Amino acid sequence: MYQQSEILFERAQRSIPGGVNSPVRAFKSVGGTPLFINKAKGAYLFDADGNKYIDYIASWGPMILGHAHEEVVKAIQDKAIYSTSYGAPTQLEIEMAELIISMAPNVDLIRMVSSGTEACMSALRLARGYTGKNKFIKFEGCYHGHADSFLVKAGSGVATLNIQTVPGITAGVANDTLTCAYNNLEAVEKLVAENKNEIAAIIVEPVCGNMGCILPQPGFLEGIRKICDKENIVFIFDEVMTGFRLSQGGAQQKLNINADLVTYGKVIGGGMPVGAFGGKKEIMQHIAPLGNVYQAGTLSGNPIAMIAGYTTLKILKDNANIYNELEEKTIYLRDGLNKVLLASKIPFVINQFGSMLSIHFSDHAINNFDDAASANNGVFKKYFHAMLSKGIYLPPSAFESWFLNNALTKKDLDYTIEATEESLQEMAE
Repeated sequence: MYQQSEILFERAQRSIPGGVNSPVRAFKSVGGTPLFINKAKGAYLFDADGNKYIDYIASWGPMILGHAHEEVVKAIQDKAIYSTSYGAPTQLEIEMAELIISMAPNVDLIRMVSSGTEACMSALRLARGYTGKNKFIKFEGCYHGHADSFLVKAGSGVATLNIQTVPGITAGVANDTLTCAYNNLEAVEKLVAENKNEIAAIIVEPVCGNMGCILPQPGFLEGIRKICDKENIVFIFDEVMTGFRLSQGGAQQKLNINADLVTYGKVIGGGMPVGAFGGKKEIMQHIAPLGNVYQAGTLSGNPIAMIAGYTTLKILKDNANIYNELEEKTIYLRDGLNKVLLASKIPFVINQFGSMLSIHFSDHAINNFDDAASANNGVFKKYFHAMLSKGIYLPPSAFESWFLNNALTKKDLDYTIEATEESLQEMAE
């Protein structure tokens, strides 16, 4: 069934570390051979052996409209004939910035970069330059990219690979990184008190996607906002996942909480490598060339990446009901999965917010990384492979959120629910 993928994986391991260019793709957490994809269209992936799958990863979030969306593909094709890079300003960059500012609340200025990692790294540097302080707080299990500062208790990929301490991270960097449990406001207050006037920023995934989908408990983000206002700390929302996915204005709009800086990625690029960071003018004006906090990138604002992202965001802005449709589909899937899982008698928790969802095989609520890590990964592995054999492509890790795309049909969702019921029956035998 996966013969060509097995051949390609064996070949890949001779020239690429682990045979993959991003660790979670290696299937190390679930076992087996990673699928090598040939093409995708709408809600479906097609692997090197010609197998078809209903896709619940959506390229880890960006393909919110579905794969190979005709308007996005045509826009890329039309732009590419003029060259793929200039290394100089373009009108399209202005239009992209104006579009983002028109959609996202509390963003006065925005700088384009090439990845979510770069966006988070730059936002943290800016917060340090703006405040003159070095330490920052992040939350265990939140992943903000692979910059050194963020790989302390980073969840997701490192959790999937069971990496407890990342070699190459210096003691100085680690000492400036303060961590506590997500959804624990008292722990935040304690860290701030213990490090008075030393904390430049608090960075958080407003809705987590890197320990499964985990929602902020009432008062948690609001409490952090108050602390930041009181202590002159920059509040950074990492919306690489949630930006333009949960709503036109992302988590800031959906949760009605303003951040000082926001980072973007995934949806903002329409499938191309794009990131961005933006926020209040008084902070953003410290970025070079306006200020002395240096940040640069040869391919920042790349015209092909910009047109893919601009076209995607314009579709989302002009068709606001897409978000309602996506949420309705996700709730429909959640409720169907909940019904068959209850019948199976296997302990489980389903977390869902907007078009993000995750299943944790656990008998207790999942509100932070420790909760997620204590779930039964052995059951998840069996479920993952049972679903894969039925043509359902789920994230190959219990620490990743599912991302729905709007090309999914009710028939796809019903089949996924039926496949789950069959998989659970097989697992019980």
